[in-house]
Amino acid sequence: MESTTSRPDTGDLLVKQGHITEKQLELVRRRQERLQLAQHRAVVDLNFASEELVYQALAELNHLSFVDISNSAPAKNVLEAVPVKMIFHYRMFPLSLENDLLTLALSEPLQPLEQGNLRLQLGKRLKIVLTTPSCLHAVIKKHFGLGAATIQKLREGRSKDDASQEILFDVKSTDEGTIVDPSIIDFVDQLLSEAMRLQATDIHIEPYFSTVRLRYRIDGIMQTVPAPDGLRQLYGSIVSRLKIMAGLNIAEKRLPHDGHIAMKTNGEEYDLRVSVIPTKHGEAVCLRILGRQNLFLDVNQLGMEAEHEALFEEMIRLPQGLILLTGPTGSGKTTTLYAALTHANDESRKILTIEDPVEYQLEGATQIQVRDDIGLTFSSAIRSILRHDPDIILVGEIRDAETAEIAIRAAQTGHLVFATLHTNDSISAVTRLLEMKIDSFLIGSSLVCSIAQRLARRICRHCLVEDTEIPETIRQEMARTLGIPLTEVKAFKGTGCIECNKNGYRGRVALYEFFVVNDALADAINPGVKAGHLRELASEYGWRSLRDEAWAKVQTGIISIEEQQRLTRRINGVAMKSVP
Repeated sequence: MESTTSRPDTGDLLVKQGHITEKQLELVRRRQERLQLAQHRAVVDLNFASEELVYQALAELNHLSFVDISNSAPAKNVLEAVPVKMIFHYRMFPLSLENDLLTLALSEPLQPLEQGNLRLQLGKRLKIVLTTPSCLHAVIKKHFGLGAATIQKLREGRSKDDASQEILFDVKSTDEGTIVDPSIIDFVDQLLSEAMRLQATDIHIEPYFSTVRLRYRIDGIMQTVPAPDGLRQLYGSIVSRLKIMAGLNIAEKRLPHDGHIAMKTNGEEYDLRVSVIPTKHGEAVCLRILGRQNLFLDVNQLGMEAEHEALFEEMIRLPQGLILLTGPTGSGKTTTLYAALTHANDESRKILTIEDPVEYQLEGATQIQVRDDIGLTFSSAIRSILRHDPDIILVGEIRDAETAEIAIRAAQTGHLVFATLHTNDSISAVTRLLEMKIDSFLIGSSLVCSIAQRLARRICRHCLVEDTEIPETIRQEMARTLGIPLTEVKAFKGTGCIECNKNGYRGRVALYEFFVVNDALADAINPGVKAGHLRELASEYGWRSLRDEAWAKVQTGIISIEEQQRLTRRINGVAMKSVP
């Protein structure tokens, strides 16, 4: 595909405007030719310019207006001027209707023939404006709900008499197996694909008396997804479809279920952990999305500060010792552990993992799935693999004293052991092990480092602005922690834009707190030692709390004060104070 035409292409205009370089444009053209893409899509795919800038350039080239429609709220008569089927078919959204002129927003310019056909079908004069695909997608979903076209198709296929009753006839059992209505399959596929597109980590589907609530967990925060009208009547069939995909019994609705779905979309593979629980109004479903290709497989991509990254790489090379990762569920511990294993994964060392469940496949490592029902527990598995001559052992979670003791003894007998533990901070891991009745001498001599971790939402780089309203107490704390004058304290925030769906945040970054056990700290680990005493002593050797570490990312514009406060408010006494 040649880019030299009678008029400049999108990339040429972006170069002229100074948004991308000639070298980037060459890479765009290669992708364009290889994948047979439109040039503006190739620019967005490569993330060389924001979607908004790219589509503004596309609109200018096609002599169209560019409009941010994210806050559009057209009147009912405007929405009714275009059939829902056409909105989804053409991927367009009606904005206004004045006299006989209908303004439509699209993300791609229409060919003259297409525009003529559309004008005849609608019986109105048309004014076409451009917006971004993500903005158009969000607005259509907001006004019509996810999968509205599919739901409408199902409802149209039913008689008016049964409109208030739950559909049961679209899932049929035959001698060959279970047959599901194709429209239900389409809707479930849309539900899952939308979650992948938004990079959600969890999907929650919750039934109530007359409604169904759909929510995605995105960047650690639950976000409601608009549900189309009539979804409640289809709910039983949707759950049945998910249970079939997970290999579960669709006839059993009284007991909880756990299953697994493997799927592939847009060339990426995903594993979905399915949990179904019975409620008063039907079965509620939660799906945890595990993207096999979304792991940070390089230590330098984890977001650690330079000194922490160097220290972490040094620990990975150790011949023996215990390294603990602490933090709540969903804080990225598994990603950090797998980054460590990937870095250590060479032919000179044997790696064995014990997990519940095995979330990701790691070539070169022997991975064991815990099975409590048959007696294959963390503790019994560790005993067995110690006879399998491992160099590195990953223990998915230390849940009890027996597992803790065996893991620590393994760390003392020539093995490098990585494990996770649920505590609030890095130093509390020591007191937690002491509460498990582990000998303080064993802890002091085996524990190399305890690392606390959280995932913070990044400020969207496209709408990042300086925060000029920093509370005085925060300003003083930042200056004291970072060792800088009050006048140099800075903070940033996101104002909300098309790129981040008006949230002000896009993506996440990890925050780390390192507690490295030296000789002095090892001697201080005794029965009954208080975490506060260990913090004071560790501070003398450079330990900094998670809250202190987070201020550095506030200063550099990676996270906001609001996000820092959300994650570290309960770390210590100072953090308990509310932000004015």
